[in-house]
Amino acid sequence: MFHKVKAVNALPDYRLSVQFAEGVTKIYDVKPLFGKWKPFTALENDQELFSGVEVDKGGYGVIWNDALDLSCDELFENGETVQTPFDGLIAFTEATQLWGLNESTLRKAIAYGKLVNGVDACKYGKQWVVSVDAMKREYGRPGSAG
Repeated sequence: MFHKVKAVNALPDYRLSVQFAEGVTKIYDVKPLFGKWKPFTALENDQELFSGVEVDKGGYGVIWNDALDLSCDELFENGETVQTPFDGLIAFTEATQLWGLNESTLRKAIAYGKLVNGVDACKYGKQWVVSVDAMKREYGRPGSAG
């Protein structure tokens, strides 16, 4: 399954904090790659390069430069899940992509009480967020709606 990367941050001791679009956060340890794949030794020898990690276009993984990247599946499968206060919350835009819905469908679901404002979803500024649990309850597993 494809796990879109939403954000990445370099942590001490060559670890990455990776937030996925489906509301999961994982910590990925890059150190084992130093001995496994020669190009990754560049990260071990250059803390500034390691700290410059970014999300690849489209969320397909993370990149440092043209020679160094990690796929979203590698990060998800081999990262350690951690709990954060934001776990299980996703933006409407991600929810519509994951479930194959229109954003207006979610706004109508709130207006009609299918998704409860303040319980299942909440608006912060101009951005709506919704809980993954509420989406699964109302629309099934990601990719099963629409």
